[in-house]
Amino acid sequence: MSHLAAQGPSVRAVPCMTLEVVVVPVSDVDRAKRFYGNLGWRLDIDFTDDDDYRVIQFTPPGSNCSIIFGENVSAAKPGSLKGLHLIVEDIEAARADLLGRGVAISDLFHDAGGIFHHVEKGRLTSGPNPQRKSYASYASFSDPDDNGWIIQEVTTRLTGPVPEGDTPFTTQLADVAGRLPSLVLG
Repeated sequence: MSHLAAQGPSVRAVPCMTLEVVVVPVSDVDRAKRFYGNLGWRLDIDFTDDDDYRVIQFTPPGSNCSIIFGENVSAAKPGSLKGLHLIVEDIEAARADLLGRGVAISDLFHDAGGIFHHVEKGRLTSGPNPQRKSYASYASFSDPDDNGWIIQEVTTRLTGPVPEGDTPFTTQLADVAGRLPSLVLG
């Protein structure tokens, strides 16, 4: 299966690609296993090959993408992964669930200037998006190593090819991305 992607004035088929695994760098494998297990995520693998290799894989509920961590799985510094997004249909219910599991999670917030909350920290406003726009309400939490997660409410997906003549959603993001080098990211 392929999707159509705009490439200048022409359109060409692009092979379908899905994200399968994200490697999360941790310092204490057993502590991370307890944390992610407590989130209610499915434990897929806890495999040890020898004394210096161990891999653990969890999958969040409803996700086709998993996370892995372990011993000698990544050279990345523990806690260096930031901005991983977990998509939820009801952000208030998801936040309440995480609080009930003992997770230290932020209050809900939104970007008063739009929907791309990473860009200008001064535009972040407490509470969910007042119109409850899809892609516009967030909360954040971290694992014990300070790997940062964002939960984001998405009620209507912006997917599929953009009909000819329509303005693609990505034009707005392209403008923001062009400004990223001059902005301070948190």
